[in-house]
Amino acid sequence: MRIKITMLMLLLSASTHSSWADSNEVNLYSARKEALIKPLLDEFTRETGIKVNLVTGKASALLKRLVTEGRNTPADLFITTDAGRLHRAREAGVLQPVSSQQLNSVVPANLRDADGYWYGLSQRARPIFYVRGKVDPQQLSTYEALADSQWKGRICIRSSGNIYNQSLVASMIANIGEMKTEAWAKAFVANFARPPKGGDKDQIKAAVAGLCDIAIANTYYVAKMLTGKDQDLKKAAEAVAVFWPNQQDRGTHINVSGIGMTSAAKNRENAIKLMQSLVSEKAQQWYAEANQEYPVREGIPESPTLQSWGEFKSDGVELSKLGELNADAVRLMDRAGWK
Repeated sequence: MRIKITMLMLLLSASTHSSWADSNEVNLYSARKEALIKPLLDEFTRETGIKVNLVTGKASALLKRLVTEGRNTPADLFITTDAGRLHRAREAGVLQPVSSQQLNSVVPANLRDADGYWYGLSQRARPIFYVRGKVDPQQLSTYEALADSQWKGRICIRSSGNIYNQSLVASMIANIGEMKTEAWAKAFVANFARPPKGGDKDQIKAAVAGLCDIAIANTYYVAKMLTGKDQDLKKAAEAVAVFWPNQQDRGTHINVSGIGMTSAAKNRENAIKLMQSLVSEKAQQWYAEANQEYPVREGIPESPTLQSWGEFKSDGVELSKLGELNADAVRLMDRAGWK
């Protein structure tokens, strides 16, 4: 009897594994909200017949879930924001490399992992936003210059626990070295108008409310404020203007939302098809128009809002380095008193 039961269990296991491998579906964990990805997934299903099972959640929670589920995770793909988080996923062992000539030809080398563990899907910049009429843009130049005494008590920015700020500091370490970055960070923190709190939109609202004169925020958030239905947010965004720092040297800091295949993926072929679909011209155009993000694919026009801000030079540092330098950036921010 024991032999028969064991054989039955083996047959069921093999059958289940086969159904996973042969099923016409793909399973996606996404740290991006459903509204920001679902239309693209529906279009992919219409074109290919491959069903996409979507699970959304907070970035840290989904990564923890992948680690906990291990080899038993149903997820084939993981989408999250910021190269720092993508690097954490790689370091946690929940991603595997993907070799795709199409992905490598479309996604620029600095916007993807060198070993294929993740690929950027969309870009956002993190420039300076200043209150119109209160700041002369001629006074602005670089991130480093925000440490000057003229900005004492005039800067709003999120906390050091925010991955976007960690990656900004990591980019500075990559470009100017840890010693110079730490000296900058200490003077920069001394210029804060208030202890950091809230998200990027809150920094813009605080600036317009008179709590500070300039704010650091991702373009994605401010563009959404301008194009959204909330009139108070729109009015706040209209009261600020964008300044692209470091245009005479390395360029403005950028980051990505990105995707990677899980190490336990059971629908590999379908997963690669979806990855390739998300960097197609149609998908990239949708990102630009609906999500107010910069495409990773060249030749795709930006949204009217982003176009109105003008062209800018972006920092070409390999974003994978930002993940590698994340721990150094966090420790540096702690030493600088960035709460």
